[in-house]
Amino acid sequence: MHTEHHHPGPWITTAPAELLRGAAELERTPRGLLPHRLPAWARAQTPDGQLAMAEAQPSGVRLVFRTAATAVELDALATKRVYVGAPPRPEGLYDLLVDGRLAEQAVVSGGNTVTIDLATGSAEITEGPVGTVRFGALPEGVKDVEIWLPHHETTELVALRTDAPVEPVPDRGRPVWLHHGSSISHGSDAASPSTTWPALAASYGGVELVNLGLGGGALLDPFTARTMRDTPADLISVKIGINVVNADLMRLRAFVPAVHGFLDTIREGHPTAPLLVVSPVYCPMHEDTPGPGAFDFAALSEGKLRFRATGDPAETAAGKLTLNVIRDELARLVEQRAADDPHLHLLDGRELYGEADHAELPMPDGLHPDAAAHRRIGERFAELAFTEKGPLTLGG
Repeated sequence: MHTEHHHPGPWITTAPAELLRGAAELERTPRGLLPHRLPAWARAQTPDGQLAMAEAQPSGVRLVFRTAATAVELDALATKRVYVGAPPRPEGLYDLLVDGRLAEQAVVSGGNTVTIDLATGSAEITEGPVGTVRFGALPEGVKDVEIWLPHHETTELVALRTDAPVEPVPDRGRPVWLHHGSSISHGSDAASPSTTWPALAASYGGVELVNLGLGGGALLDPFTARTMRDTPADLISVKIGINVVNADLMRLRAFVPAVHGFLDTIREGHPTAPLLVVSPVYCPMHEDTPGPGAFDFAALSEGKLRFRATGDPAETAAGKLTLNVIRDELARLVEQRAADDPHLHLLDGRELYGEADHAELPMPDGLHPDAAAHRRIGERFAELAFTEKGPLTLGG
């Protein structure tokens, strides 16, 4: 993955905190700095362990600096997850970009391990050592370097070392795009942190990403809306639907006012920013079958990770939610609000990944698009949202 390199000068150590983008807050731990994507006051408002895990995984979080260095080392402590009986999860990748292009990838050794038993819900932590991520073949000359942290692996930053001085990259005048969604936006099953669909879309669109994609955590939580309200941003998108269904969290009566309230709160801080509501991508399991979603333990016994829907389609009469119900309600709701809010727009998620895409690039576990589908969704989103006539432009 990397080559050994004899660096010309002595190592220079830089505090990572000054160079970090895409995090809401940094927590000082006994080992280093832990980037969080929700602030402490928001985390204190829910006992949900899934959300605590997701927001501390640094999807979209990266170190950004300008340097003439040809060798870079980052000391980091990973917390890796192991699911009993399931195939091993892929190693978290660190993507190093030079002037916006992926140049090298590396993994970190050591780290903590959390062993999770899906059948009992128990989790056991084994502590491990800090490891070092090494990049040794950077091109000569001054360049802008980004190190994207593993999107699905909790990462504590300990030290950054380079063989030449680093400085922050000056503001390039790019609009800041704040996006909130579920595990698909978080990057589930993408190949690497700079190739999640939001990272790709941001790269194609020439915008700075703040990714509030939270695996299992796009649940219309008021504290998430308040976090978005208080986060500086020029362009905003909210992808709503799949987690509300697979958590079987609320019925139609609660859903509609909750979406209104979520959007009202965002508007308190961003009254005229282009705001795009994105309905769910195509997902056969929940199109017309309500949640809750569940692990398919029969598949797990064969070493496969799959999900299934356990609700009954007839329950929609009593207000249970499905993806089709949610798409219809979001279309109605956005149309209603847009009468007074000219900067509010809707994108049907099936334009990003629809039935034909699913036939060609099926979801391996029934719930999450694979790496090729992430690329397609990222390209489509950039084309539909960030181009001249798209809803997410500063003219929008």
